[in-house]
Amino acid sequence: MKVSRSEFVVVGAGVFGVWIAHFLRQRGHSVTLVDAFGAGNTRSSSGDESRVIRMGYGGDTLYTRWAARSLRMWQELFHDAGQPLFIKTGVLWLGTEADAYTPQQTGSLSAEKIAHEMLSAGELASRFPQFGLDGISVGVFEPDSGVLLARRSVTAVLDDAVRSGVQYVIDAIDAPEREGVHLDHLQTRAGKEIGGEVFIFSCGAWLPQIFPNLLGKRIFPTRQEVFFFGPPPGAQQFKSPTMPVWLHHEDEVYGLPDIENRGIKIASDRHGERFDPEIGDRVVSAQGLREMREYLQRRLPVLKDAPLLESRVGQYENTSSGDFLLDRHPEIENVWLAGGGSGHGFKHGPMVGQYMAGRILDGTEPEPRFSIERKLQVQQRSVY
Repeated sequence: MKVSRSEFVVVGAGVFGVWIAHFLRQRGHSVTLVDAFGAGNTRSSSGDESRVIRMGYGGDTLYTRWAARSLRMWQELFHDAGQPLFIKTGVLWLGTEADAYTPQQTGSLSAEKIAHEMLSAGELASRFPQFGLDGISVGVFEPDSGVLLARRSVTAVLDDAVRSGVQYVIDAIDAPEREGVHLDHLQTRAGKEIGGEVFIFSCGAWLPQIFPNLLGKRIFPTRQEVFFFGPPPGAQQFKSPTMPVWLHHEDEVYGLPDIENRGIKIASDRHGERFDPEIGDRVVSAQGLREMREYLQRRLPVLKDAPLLESRVGQYENTSSGDFLLDRHPEIENVWLAGGGSGHGFKHGPMVGQYMAGRILDGTEPEPRFSIERKLQVQQRSVY
């Protein structure tokens, strides 16, 4: 049984896939969007309830520029959909004297005309007394950044795309057979064929499984643990806008204030062990919980004994550097790859969609950092 043929088939309805489908359809093309478990599902890198959207990337102006443009597009879509899914909490970077990354952000933020403040230790203590500032000497505050309600944001883009005519299919596809340089159709595990002229694979941590020879050693899915801790009854100092999102680059820890009464969300940004997104164990480790409690004791001392409300295991799908993979398949002429979110990709969904539509439809100039050639087989992370 065949599903009707489309000009474009997008495989993977995470944040990259839904925005790619959105922009292709916006340009008037027929699009089929396929996902094995459904948009924003718990296994996906776009799952969970919240994601940080911040502009700071050290001195890296490319991602700063993309984040700013993406935020505008997110807000436009939310406005049109009547869904306020962005929460302007502000984002606070905490830095030490040895941390060159955090102070570097002021140059790129200024270059892109993004509002920010450089704060001394004294100013941090006065404005954000929730934080323990042992060793902290500087802060950079982005007042207009904040939190995207992730799962609902993906669904909002999907709903908009479906209303505009994108065909949405929930089914698992088999890895395409390698016969020749052109792909004609995909076979689903339910026995259907999905035909198309151009195929875009935006499958996140599943990309190495679909293209093992090409990406098995170039995409590194890692296990990432997330914890939600409960603040004391009636405590308002841990809610937005009193408390911002914070990022502590030197300790590689980030956290979110109490959003929608779910508790403080906190996680390590360090890459975990290799992980299978489909069958991997999603129970957090005792060691991970212990490390987060040690961090709370130092940086949020009021919460050092806070109850654990929820915990989750997700994954990053890292490239060697942390740069995205947005490129044509080097051997199959009508196949494109969109992935390598590397733990920071969610916020950039709109720009990824716009970039891919431009590359495919208009032949716009590629960004070398996103090429398959730049994806090495050894991790040398440079993007945070």
